[in-house]
Amino acid sequence: MNTKYILFFTGLISLLIAACATSPTGRHQLSFFSTDEIAKMGDASYEQIKKDTPISSDPTINTYVQCVVNALTAIVPKPPNGADWKVTVFKEDETINAFALPGGNIGVYTGILQTAKNADQLAAVIGHELGHVIADHGNARISTQYTTQASLQLIQVMLSGSSWNGVIGDQLMGLLGVGTQVGIALPFSRAEESEADVLGLEYMAKAGFNPQQSVQLWKNMMAADSGKGPSELLSTHPSNQTRIDNLEKHMPKATDLYQKAVAEGKHPKCILSTTSKG
Repeated sequence: MNTKYILFFTGLISLLIAACATSPTGRHQLSFFSTDEIAKMGDASYEQIKKDTPISSDPTINTYVQCVVNALTAIVPKPPNGADWKVTVFKEDETINAFALPGGNIGVYTGILQTAKNADQLAAVIGHELGHVIADHGNARISTQYTTQASLQLIQVMLSGSSWNGVIGDQLMGLLGVGTQVGIALPFSRAEESEADVLGLEYMAKAGFNPQQSVQLWKNMMAADSGKGPSELLSTHPSNQTRIDNLEKHMPKATDLYQKAVAEGKHPKCILSTTSKG
């Protein structure tokens, strides 16, 4: 093999080792990009979504969602870039979805309120999404995609005997230039989903929301999904018995955190009338 390729592969391995980060639960994951770069991608995606999607002006729904978000963000860390959390409620009654993006951006679709039937269940959804941001899963996801694309491109170049100069730079710029597509479209891995579930369970319990309702939420999801194609939320956040088993496995600790929070007076009064849902 040509010396320059050997040197490149040696450098690539060193880069991968250097780019290895540790998540809040101790998992190892790639982290090529700075918190500011990832936050800018999240901000750009968020602004695009707000341009493309109707925003709810219903004061009752907005107050309800903001109440849940305020309770959660009062106990979770700030986003990795240190920004303040902000939320937008989107008027999409058929869309069962919610998300959180790097930069502290939270989105909740009114359709989720048909399945997350109370504040505790909504807190489970939002807490899960906050977990993705706190654990820097967006960075890991983009870094993995970048590594895969760059490696495949390099192999193609090596097989063709062409010059590989600029391959890595082109791949990096390409990813940075399509923050919306990469940041929104690519699904998280199962390990990241499980980690976000555990983190979200902890967050909701510490905020004074009943963690037992997280299990009921996913049962509601599966019931709503029965006989139809997967909802938008479930298409990228697979809900199955394994997920419920994982939540129940961590429920004793979450219950202790919840009881402690209640004893400290944390019991969010977030109520939405049935007529306001959607």
